[in-house]
This record gives sequence, structure tokens and C-alpha cells, in this order.
Amino acid sequence: MSLSAWDWFLSALGALLVGVAKTGITGLSLLFVTLFATVMPARQSTGVVLPLLILGDIVAFFSYRRHAQWSHVWRLLPWAGVGIAIGALAMGRMNERETRDSIGLIVVSLAALHLARRAGKVPETLDYGAWFAPAIGILAGFTSLVANASGPLMVIYLLAMRLPKMEYMGTGAVFFLILNLIKFPLMVGLGLITARSLGFNLILAPAVIVGTVLGRWILGRINQRAFENLALALTVIAGARMFF
Repeated sequence: MSLSAWDWFLSALGALLVGVAKTGITGLSLLFVTLFATVMPARQSTGVVLPLLILGDIVAFFSYRRHAQWSHVWRLLPWAGVGIAIGALAMGRMNERETRDSIGLIVVSLAALHLARRAGKVPETLDYGAWFAPAIGILAGFTSLVANASGPLMVIYLLAMRLPKMEYMGTGAVFFLILNLIKFPLMVGLGLITARSLGFNLILAPAVIVGTVLGRWILGRINQRAFENLALALTVIAGARMFF
């Protein structure tokens, strides 16, 4: 893969942020997705990013699996499978602009719902009913396949479930590891993961590992409220950024 020195720097930074997002500061996913999309065509970048995500997921899984709330994982996964199938069908039918606008609108709308709920503006009986897990699952599966951008949606879901930060991290780690492993053969079939892209991943793998160490260090030094506020703020910024 022929890249300039600046492109290599952005790629290494993106890989570092993958690791940080997986073990420490959630809500960074659209930032590293954007970095990789500036280095190479956006469609190609989805195949490049996925193996890096899986590497980060594996580290996060072994770091936080004992804290996972499996009930949430099983509640979301079947619907995420539906979203992945829809995403596979949509890959050739939506252009990049339409995809970014759709994801941005979804993320910002759900963030607004969460803020309204936290402020007491939405009655408990109306905000997160039976529709919520299926909606988040389908949207997460869809956005994960077309743009590796389901992180902000999971931030909204896990914050809505009011999970302590360790349970939040453990549940997210298990969910994303399973989700991304399901996506891997689909990406190979679509020609987005190749021997060449995997060689590029191998070069960037150490940056992901360093990022996971940095993320764990950060997580141990941030309190629950600050953790929630930072995750939500980064999610809103990332969702709004999709429009521009």
C-alpha cells in the first residue's frame, strides 16, 4: 500500500485510537474511522479497519469479560444480525454521502433522546421500551457493516441502561468482538479484506496494542460521571461531524 509519510502517521494515530477506544475512552470510533477514510477511499478503509478493531476487541474481551452483562449482549445480537444483512444489501445502493448523513442523524437523535431522559424531560414509560434494543441492534449492525461506525450507538444504549463503567466496558467488549467476527467473512467476500490489507494491518497492530494499554490506564483514573459525560460528548461531536 503506497502511502506518504503523513498518511502513515494518520494511520498509526488511527490504530492507536482504535486501542484507546476499545479499553478506555469509548465514543472515539468515528474519529478513527474518519482518519482512515482520509488516507484511503472510504469503502476500502472499512476493510482495513475491521481487523484492527478485532485485535482491540480481543484485548478488551480478556480485560473486561468478567464484568460483561450477557443479558444485554443476547438482547442486541439477533437484531444486529438483521442490521448486518440490511447493510450488506445496502452497500451497493447507498453512496457515501447518504450513508454518512443517515448515521449522523441517527446518532444525534438518539443522543438527544438520552439527554432529554437524563434531564427528566421524557417519561420513563415512553423512552426506552420494547422498541429500544431491536432498534439499536439493527442500527448497530447496519452502521457497523457499512462504516464501522456503530460505536456511538452502543454508547447511547449502554448509557441508557445505566451500567457502571466496568460493566459498560465488559458488555461492549463482548458484543463488539462477536459482531466484528461475524462481519469478517462478509468483508472478505465483498473484497474489502485482502492479503494486502492484512499486511497493512500487521504493520499497524503494535499501535493498537499500545492504545489498549493507554486506554486501560485512562479508564482506571476517570470517575463514573466524567466517563459518561466524555463518552456522550464525543458521541454527539462524532455524530454531528458526519454531516460535514
